[in-house]
Amino acid sequence: MPPPTPTDAPDLGRRERRKLEVRSRIREAGLALFDAQGIDATKVQEICARADVAQKTFFNHFPSKRHLLREIAQDSLGRLLLDIEAVRKLRLSSREKIGAFFERIADNADEAGPMHREVLTEIVHIAHESGNEHKQAQQLRDAFGGIIADGLAAGDLTNRYDADALTEMFMGAFYVLMFNWANFDAYPLRERATMAARFLADAMES
Repeated sequence: MPPPTPTDAPDLGRRERRKLEVRSRIREAGLALFDAQGIDATKVQEICARADVAQKTFFNHFPSKRHLLREIAQDSLGRLLLDIEAVRKLRLSSREKIGAFFERIADNADEAGPMHREVLTEIVHIAHESGNEHKQAQQLRDAFGGIIADGLAAGDLTNRYDADALTEMFMGAFYVLMFNWANFDAYPLRERATMAARFLADAMES
């Protein structure tokens, strides 16, 4: 889930709130620059200038630019989980929920900076790397699986296949869209997202 911010933790002391505020500024500055000019092209000193912190302060929070990127990616993954949960709570049919999810993905892509594809690639790596972060892959699978489980319980998704198979179809469509958007210039994400939602709904409806 996203790292805490000062407003998330009112019981923290002044010093801790200040540290969280500075860390948040660094994250926001890094994301803005990564989106605008790419990860490799962004220098630590540029992030520091935008965040209005000294380089020593930056390295007190993040040992390297890569560590900052990882935290930004973890934050973005947390927002993706929240997006999925928000779609799950909608009072809609499973077909409509699947459509709403892919529409939200396209909206997020439209709002992102031109270099956000690099950040997206890092999000996928973090979600599926081994070690302590393995739980994030399971969280993502569980989130997609929740929409499927609800549809099976409501009776508007097919029971010809088990829930795991349907979840993997759903996740697979999402990953293919993200991979293509991250790697191909001028990829028509919204058009393909609409088609993916329709295909999945047609294939999975009861």
